[in-house]
Amino acid sequence: MTRVNRKADEIRRLSDDDLAKEMEEVRRRFFSLRLSSITRQESNHRLISQMKRRIARLETLQRERQLAAQTIAKKE
Repeated sequence: MTRVNRKADEIRRLSDDDLAKEMEEVRRRFFSLRLSSITRQESNHRLISQMKRRIARLETLQRERQLAAQTIAKKE
């Protein structure tokens, strides 16, 4: 299994509450990373794109769950 798939599987195992907490934590880290990058305290700029990808993965999973819940609600 590739590294990206492993990360996606780990995220998929999270509950909805844990997913929301993870999203909040990642957004806070991303904000502080951007701030440190702007003030030139952080020299590793690759972390910014990695954080953006992590946020995108989390948002995608949230949307998948939202659509699945809508589909189930329509069937009932």
